Amino acid sequence: MMKYLLFISFLVFGTILFGQTKNEVIQQRIEFIAQDLEAEELSLEDVFDVLNNYYDNPLNLNLASKEDLQGLLLLSDFQINAFLKAREEKGVFNTIFEIQEIEYWDIPTLENILPFVMVSKVEEKKKGNLQKYLKEGKVEAYFRYQRNIEDKVGYADVSDEEKEESSKYYWGDPNKLYSRLRYTHKTDLSIGVTMEKDPGEQLFGDKSPNGFDFYSAHAYYSGNNFIRKAVIGDFQAQFGQGLAMWTGYGFSKTADATSARKNARGLKAFSSTDETRFMRGAGLEMGIKNFSLTTFASYKGVDGSVEMLDTLDSEEARMASSINMSGYHRTSSELDRKNSLMELIYGANFKYESRNFHVGISAVQQSYDAYYQRVDRLVNKYQFAGKELLNLSADYSYIFRNLSIYGEIAQSKSSDAVAVLQGATIAMGRRASITALYRNYPKDYHTFYAQGFGDGSNTNNESGIYLGGSFKLNKQWSLNSYVDFFKSPWLKFRVDSPSEGHELLAQLKYRPSPRFETYLRVREKSKMINVSEFTGNIRPIENYVQRKYQVGLTADLGSGWKWRSRIDYVTDQRESSGKQDGFALSQDLLYRSKKFPLEVSMRYAIFNTDSYETRVYAYEYNLENVFSIPAYFNKGSRAYLMLRYTFFNETCDLWVRYAAFVYNQEETLSSGSEEITGNVKSEVGVQLRVRF
Repeated sequence: MMKYLLFISFLVFGTILFGQTKNEVIQQRIEFIAQDLEAEELSLEDVFDVLNNYYDNPLNLNLASKEDLQGLLLLSDFQINAFLKAREEKGVFNTIFEIQEIEYWDIPTLENILPFVMVSKVEEKKKGNLQKYLKEGKVEAYFRYQRNIEDKVGYADVSDEEKEESSKYYWGDPNKLYSRLRYTHKTDLSIGVTMEKDPGEQLFGDKSPNGFDFYSAHAYYSGNNFIRKAVIGDFQAQFGQGLAMWTGYGFSKTADATSARKNARGLKAFSSTDETRFMRGAGLEMGIKNFSLTTFASYKGVDGSVEMLDTLDSEEARMASSINMSGYHRTSSELDRKNSLMELIYGANFKYESRNFHVGISAVQQSYDAYYQRVDRLVNKYQFAGKELLNLSADYSYIFRNLSIYGEIAQSKSSDAVAVLQGATIAMGRRASITALYRNYPKDYHTFYAQGFGDGSNTNNESGIYLGGSFKLNKQWSLNSYVDFFKSPWLKFRVDSPSEGHELLAQLKYRPSPRFETYLRVREKSKMINVSEFTGNIRPIENYVQRKYQVGLTADLGSGWKWRSRIDYVTDQRESSGKQDGFALSQDLLYRSKKFPLEVSMRYAIFNTDSYETRVYAYEYNLENVFSIPAYFNKGSRAYLMLRYTFFNETCDLWVRYAAFVYNQEETLSSGSEEITGNVKSEVGVQLRVRF
């Protein structure tokens, strides 16, 4: 009887899920990941590409590996381990609803993964040949245009001499152009080329004779034989918990309070527009049974502030004081920095992995063609100085019954500093799990490509303890919460003193059905920061406490309509400025026609904040593969309208989007090269995607 009830349940929510478009399903996952991130622009293309690929090529759960399941970004360690154990004991699954009976699995979990997986017979895998790849492969092309409508100071009509002498003016026009062509065969082969021009950059001009400012290309293969992965061109490398090497997606604290652990995927194809955090060269993963060896090498130019020194020592003739991560090449000074520093990276990872255990060791060597030393300031006292940097690390994970432990220890040989991360998660059935994580990153731990769990963006000068819990109170109610205590033993950006702080979050969600959901989220962050205005020679620091309250609601209104409402309230308390407030109310309507291949997304929001410190970030629907979370501050309104039309037998998709900020009391917006005269800041975007 129970199996029949489960089957009926799957029919109900399966009908609802498959009534959604692919764009809706993936956008929901992306929004959940991005909702706690505070950045105007994000680089989440790699997350989108993974989910998009699994949607088009559902993962056969009878064949899925541990890495495949981790790649979904939707399952816990316990769920993956229990599933693999059940498959070892039972053999193949006949229907997907059998999986709900596995320990730690439930209907909400299957709701999340259902669009990306399937259950089918295990057939002998045929060897690939050219005809097979041509027949089964897919080609996808993107063509995108975006632009801010209002004139900015940087685009003033001035002479080339003024542009050469001043870093205020841009060499190019305000258009942002993007194009991508990619061939994929399921999940085992990818060949692609990406091109992008940012606003202000030239296209086929004296400063950009090769056309687009940024080009990226890759060829990637994955298989189950001795050669498990091979990549040439641009790629990502992820190992351990990110203490020594991690490029691509790897954020820390989210509303999913027990997902503190990172699942490294080794080598991956890169097709993003992040112009800095990637490898350019080649990589290879080889394996026999449970053992694997990954090697890679990268050589590319990075944007450094490099100067020639007056010295007789040729080895020290060039010195770099910083590396610019923006990827912009609009002004003369930005163009002077472009690829001014050559970076060589090579490394290896050796790993043993079974169903519930893995251990790995990594070594990453990095070198530059100029001596690197930060500007002589007290805050930079313990920063890396030199031309070569070696990082060594060891990582592990182990699951025993309802306990999962994991960690990594890494050393930077330039200082012999040792960074440590150790975490543990306890699962109490399907209803609750608790996570604890400790990290200690010394102030003189050096690494350029790391994303260890933490409050700061750099994996150094921080120690802390994180505690998180996830509780399913009943079928409708769930609670996620975490608290993170951290401290920095040395100075850091905007904090001219050793400092400490804490952050806590609690989210209560009510979901009586897949058609309705509401939640309440409370977040508090207490930190130290420099006082902005002071007298004397020593800048004092002060404590500040920021609290954010958010209430959200999503309802399926039927007939293709969905309504979303959200209220944000922010308070910021400082000794120097007192208490400041911020408020925002946003209303979204989403419509998908059942008669025509048309989708509409629209928002209207109002906001009123006392300052930039009480700004509100709100995730917006955008052109596919474009991710933005604009900041609402001062007083005004925000609106956008986006249309998506599918035609030519679903081989072509066209997006058109308009968005605008209207400020009530401003005469100019932004400053410097980005300054706009007036109180309106608007943008347009058009994108065509062709698939065949």
